[in-house]
Amino acid sequence: MLREIGDGPGGGALSMEISLDEEYGIPGTRSTAVDETLRAQPKSKGPMDRIVTLEARQSTLNSAYKQEERKEVCRKIGRFFFSGALSFNIVNDPFWLPMVEGIAAYGVGFKHPSMHELRTWILKEEVGDINTMMEEHKKAWAEYGCTIMSDGWTDGKNRVLINFLVNSPAGTWFLKSIDASDSIENGTLLFKYLDDVVKEVGEEHVIQVITDNASNYKNAGVKLMEKRKKLWWTSCAAHCIDLMLEDISKMKVFEDTIRLAKQVVKFIYGHTWVLALMRSFTKNKEIIRPAITWFATSYLTLQSIYKQKQPFQAMFSSREWHNGPFVQHNKGIRAHSTILYDVNFWSRVAFCIKSVIPLVSVLREVDSEERPAMGFIYELMDVAK
Repeated sequence: MLREIGDGPGGGALSMEISLDEEYGIPGTRSTAVDETLRAQPKSKGPMDRIVTLEARQSTLNSAYKQEERKEVCRKIGRFFFSGALSFNIVNDPFWLPMVEGIAAYGVGFKHPSMHELRTWILKEEVGDINTMMEEHKKAWAEYGCTIMSDGWTDGKNRVLINFLVNSPAGTWFLKSIDASDSIENGTLLFKYLDDVVKEVGEEHVIQVITDNASNYKNAGVKLMEKRKKLWWTSCAAHCIDLMLEDISKMKVFEDTIRLAKQVVKFIYGHTWVLALMRSFTKNKEIIRPAITWFATSYLTLQSIYKQKQPFQAMFSSREWHNGPFVQHNKGIRAHSTILYDVNFWSRVAFCIKSVIPLVSVLREVDSEERPAMGFIYELMDVAK
């Protein structure tokens, strides 16, 4: 900035003064008018501005590219699931995420394990890790004591298998499984199986043995207590309640009501047109279908039917039903008559539900792993009574 400064009266000289705000951007001597004028002028972009703009554009392009890249990877993972008909729930497995993160951390060039590696050194190392974990459980068995639990079930090949598990404050440990197809009805052999497991765990560590309440298991449990004086045999609470529900189901009013309900449900789910019609009236709400075992499901079926009483009545009274292909069908006529014209059906359904739902509620609690100790079960039974 050039400014004329006086050197005395009548004399003058030209001098150059550099204001601080122009050179360094520090507020100085520039007037407000000049500031307003400069702000009104369009700012020219320097080299740094262009660099920042290019970096922002590159970041946006990289983000879009990553999104497309992730999409392709996800499709390849999905294709693997679909080709092997794998359950989608596998992604919730606790070992899924560590596997994916491990592959990502390795980076480009990772070579997946071969089938030979999976069944040799990888399997051996995992077995070693499991044995190490088992040693920790054994320490808890020795310190706190433990409970041996047997769980019998039938697989898809109709083999009767018995799983043996050991429970302690450290958690539940799967010990082993045996094929008892030829000996499940033999109380003597069942006693031998239980006795061998007690010996394997250590009699001094076992507080109780829990089995089903069937007569063969009951006899084996009594023999076990006679031989092993320091432990107790206890029947499974869930199995006991299920047997109670089975006995209740044999009473005529329960038996007839459950039979009629099963006929209706079997008819609906056995014909796709009727099932689609039901879903349109119930707003896609399903009916719990009775299973072969676990008598509680029969009562849960009654409960779900009762909740859909009005949609069921509306469906069998609708124009769609009367114009449909099953209006003259024998099973359709019976289901239609049960839902609309059986004066006792709905009142008996309500009676059955009211009678057994307290027991079913107890069964739900004792059959889960979220509830502790026997005292809680006694309290639930008192409330149910």
